[in-house]
Amino acid sequence: MEGSILIVDDDPIVVKSCEYVLKPEGYEVKGVTKVKEAMGVLVNQNFDLIITDLKMPEIDGVKFISWLKEKNIPSGIIVMTGYPSQESIKDTLELGIVDYVTKPFSPSFLLDVVAKGIKFMMTRTTLLKGEVDASKSKAEELKKIIQTNKNKPGALIPILQKTQELIGYLPASVQRIIAKELRIPVSEVHAVVSFYSFFKMKPRGKHSIRLCLGTACYVKQATEILEKLKSHLKIEADGITEDRKFSLETVRCLGACGLAPVVVVDGDTYGAVDPVKADELLVNYE
Repeated sequence: MEGSILIVDDDPIVVKSCEYVLKPEGYEVKGVTKVKEAMGVLVNQNFDLIITDLKMPEIDGVKFISWLKEKNIPSGIIVMTGYPSQESIKDTLELGIVDYVTKPFSPSFLLDVVAKGIKFMMTRTTLLKGEVDASKSKAEELKKIIQTNKNKPGALIPILQKTQELIGYLPASVQRIIAKELRIPVSEVHAVVSFYSFFKMKPRGKHSIRLCLGTACYVKQATEILEKLKSHLKIEADGITEDRKFSLETVRCLGACGLAPVVVVDGDTYGAVDPVKADELLVNYE
């Protein structure tokens, strides 16, 4: 795995822990314990991702992220905090973070978030173009959905449901349009979309495959199952096959740790999956 990451946390143990987990995976990692030091580093060096704590002395994480935006630093931002709150997450979502990690975290959890963050940043231009194209092609229908429902009580969820039926998923560009039309923060729309598993932010195939990479599944060879499925479908994680028949998604938990490792295809749950035979799960769906 390639990618450069800057870790910013006032606790040197956290910085070292992140380095210990990420460096063996092939990431180029630099850790600092002061925001001012991070600012100095960023003057001369670019990173694909910046992972920053929120509560830090002198300059906190929110002010640091605001500085990154003001300076047009192109890095993706992942927030890492031991004191998560709706208000802090809302503030950082408004500033356009990629994801967040709650302390304490498992190595597999950190690797999952970072891998998705790196992939997003490396394909951002293509993704944004695809999102814009999707929303433009359905612009009139989308406008009609919003206008018909915007003045109804609790309008957001019905609008999101009908929009997903129209487009198939809820990309960032569409979330921004809905937020603007309803005159609410984008973070409020994003919070609803990310809270309900029904809503999807990426296109999905006819058959949706979800593989758990949580700790219980990770230690029981979930990564080998992932490689087997990727090879069989000829796609990467969070990808979709050319015929749009299958999409492959990794998740942090499926709520079935006792069945680890777990794979869910559509609504069907498969436990104690053998990595060698993982592709056989798809026979009935092909």
